[in-house]
Amino acid sequence: MSLVPISVLLEKAETGNYAVGAFNCNNMEIVQSIVAAAEAENSPVILQASQGAIKYAGIDYITAIAKVAAEKSFVPIALHLDHGTSFEQVTQCIRAGFSSVMIDGSKLPLNENMDLTKRVIQMARAVGVSVEAELGKIGGTEDDITVSEKEALFTDPDEAALFVRETGVDALAVAIGTAHGRYKGVPKLALDLLKTIKEKVKIPIVLHGSSGVPDEAIKAAIALGVRKVNIDTNIREAFCQAVRDKLASDPTEIDPRQMLTPAREAATEIIREKIRVFGSSNKI
Repeated sequence: MSLVPISVLLEKAETGNYAVGAFNCNNMEIVQSIVAAAEAENSPVILQASQGAIKYAGIDYITAIAKVAAEKSFVPIALHLDHGTSFEQVTQCIRAGFSSVMIDGSKLPLNENMDLTKRVIQMARAVGVSVEAELGKIGGTEDDITVSEKEALFTDPDEAALFVRETGVDALAVAIGTAHGRYKGVPKLALDLLKTIKEKVKIPIVLHGSSGVPDEAIKAAIALGVRKVNIDTNIREAFCQAVRDKLASDPTEIDPRQMLTPAREAATEIIREKIRVFGSSNKI
């Protein structure tokens, strides 16, 4: 089948009270891992490409790999831009064939964030592409984007209600205590804040920085309205550890296939575990 917008997947997740995993990909092997996990679990899935992934692999390569994956798979697959920070970048991804985009204007004043989001939505809706936006600042580092602990701010529920009402965005990423990258300790989600936000915002909520968040906390957030959960770091950890293990067992190995095959399998297993936590197994 062809790539689908995330709005299609998240609307079903809203009805079914589960979340769809959004897994970051940087190369062919990770895309294969994500799709293999989704197929094994009979789950819809979102392939995400960040600015760093696009810079590394090239937008045409990322898009082509995702399109082939979707055409050959029986599960619904979206290709989503993660943390787009400009109208120009979002436009480039839509032209390349992305089925969904995120415009991250969270560092801007509220009115400027809304204006930028509305511009993106007007353009994206015309070609059937869905849009995610962010309100509040999610801490940590993801590729070229860094938000310090001092800068990180929780999402204000009243601002969230205004933002959604004014923009008509399809999904909203909120800041409730998660961070990008590896955690120094165990993160504690502000679930009461999430509950208040969801009472005021009747669209799917997105949880960024979810690698390292305890499974029970993720499940509690899903019960309160999170419908898209982003995972990147856990995939990198599993993938790279498998490569290290292979080279440790045979330091003379020079065949990339012998290194990347176990890495791909390790990534598939961690993604399958996440899909089960999110509750999207057997939801195609």
